[in-house]
Amino acid sequence: MKILQSVVVKQVLTENSKKELLNNFESNLYRLRKECEQLQFEQKRLEKNSKLLVKDIRSQFENELKKRNEKMNMISFQIDQLNHLELGSEIKEKEVQAIIDVQVGDCWNKINQAEIVIKDGIVQEIR
Repeated sequence: MKILQSVVVKQVLTENSKKELLNNFESNLYRLRKECEQLQFEQKRLEKNSKLLVKDIRSQFENELKKRNEKMNMISFQIDQLNHLELGSEIKEKEVQAIIDVQVGDCWNKINQAEIVIKDGIVQEIR
């Protein structure tokens, strides 16, 4: 019988992968900062030119800014954690779906714990 299962993909931390992750985090931070600047600009423009209640406009924009600030805080935390990790550490990158063949007598715990380990973009191990 074939079943669909989530498989964890882990990445071995190397100099190259660490630099790549840091670059991704920093570009996401930059993008979020730009979005916040744009939201603040739009808020001021709407407050100045709109017939709507300033309180309502301010509330909507504050919610959007709050969401982006939470994302920026999370990314900053991830950068801090990444800087503390040693090279060779395995970090969870994502989960993918796989079709697994299950037979009578197979050990369920081994089937249910599938992982793929990647190092610098190359599959190193399938567990």
